[in-house]
Amino acid sequence: MSVSDRDRLDGRRALVTGGSKGSGKAVVERLRELGADVYVTARTMPEGYEHPERFIAADTSTIEGARTVAARIAETGGALDILVHVVGGASTPSGGFAVITEEQWLTELNLNFLGAVRLDRALLPAMIGAGSGVVVHFTSIQRELPQYEASLAYAAAKAALRTYNKGLANELAPHGIRVNAVSPGGIQTEAYERFVDRIAEGNGISREQAKQNIYDSLGGVPLGRFAETEEIADLVGFLVSDRASAIVGAEYVIDGGTVPTV
Repeated sequence: MSVSDRDRLDGRRALVTGGSKGSGKAVVERLRELGADVYVTARTMPEGYEHPERFIAADTSTIEGARTVAARIAETGGALDILVHVVGGASTPSGGFAVITEEQWLTELNLNFLGAVRLDRALLPAMIGAGSGVVVHFTSIQRELPQYEASLAYAAAKAALRTYNKGLANELAPHGIRVNAVSPGGIQTEAYERFVDRIAEGNGISREQAKQNIYDSLGGVPLGRFAETEEIADLVGFLVSDRASAIVGAEYVIDGGTVPTV
């Protein structure tokens, strides 16, 4: 197999959750560039979407949404070769643990953890039957550096996803399925800008001060900037390719050096 062949994903079927914008959109574009047949799921299909026949409109944070996605993939025939769980986000209001309601905890857990669990439960048996496949879960450096002011529930959900990812990897590796995780730090996305808005509004400060507070809460970013979505996609492209054929149960941090531990 040549070097270029080890990068290519020709003939492989993939599903990317949260693939309509941000890092998810960048991952979708990268996998298609590498030759994969990529299905995308998100709550709403963007206007003028280029591949409507490959889009599944569903809310994967709900039981019904996960069932919708699983049913559509089953209709297309055969097992997936690649499953990338990008969908996630924080919507908790600022104010610390005491303001997080029961409903908000469930919202964060369903979006950032249980949605992936449900889709895996529905889609991975076919991968096991095929004897091969790759799964990537998006965790977050907040599972190690939780920002309690506005995203404690999100951080806790991502910590659960990290533990689940490792256990699942150990279970599925003997079946020929590689499971790994990507742990981003700050990423330049629309979701990040909305997060800045919540911090600013919740604390009565400017957006610039809110951004500085975020950097300060992380202890700074040695690289001097947050990652671009294309850089996240580069990492995913590597992990789902044959170049990463011996990587199992790993979590790749891509944070510009933010996490100060070894």
